[in-house]
Amino acid sequence: MSKAEAWLGYLPSFYHDIREMKAIADAEGPELDKLTQELDDQLDQYYPETATWTLSRYEQDLNIPVNLSKPIEQRRSVIISKMRGSGKVSASMLKNVAQAYDRGSIEVSVQPSEYRVTIHFRDTFGIPPNLGDLKSAIEEIKPAHIAIDYALRYLTIAEVEGMTFDEISATTQDRLLGGGA
Repeated sequence: MSKAEAWLGYLPSFYHDIREMKAIADAEGPELDKLTQELDDQLDQYYPETATWTLSRYEQDLNIPVNLSKPIEQRRSVIISKMRGSGKVSASMLKNVAQAYDRGSIEVSVQPSEYRVTIHFRDTFGIPPNLGDLKSAIEEIKPAHIAIDYALRYLTIAEVEGMTFDEISATTQDRLLGGGA
């Protein structure tokens, strides 16, 4: 339903057949549609998950270098990660930060006696597209004496041998060779 129809719906029914009222609704309707769209866009800018043109402001506020050549999704993930990465460092916090960069399943295992943490990418095959950004974010929030290992997932020969021809045909060469999802 357009805003013109909605506007006419608020009026008493005897106005619906008046030509001048229809003309007013037809003139005002597109402007009301545009206003609604602009208001929705403004609301989207308040949340980094939906922001577009305010990402630079989030990056400046969080002391993240502004790089307009990066895809919006990667910029968002850096911002969300930075927002999540404050407070006491724990396995759950590292998992939260890592999941801001990768939409797949992630597990974090801690080996306290070795001062080591391993981040396992369970669903993403190969190297995640913005692993460098993730490494930078983790380095910034982790204690200096903790080492971080990244366990990447690749298709094994047994997994490829167990696939049907249709599954292999639907799988990208990069995924088969471990170059990305």
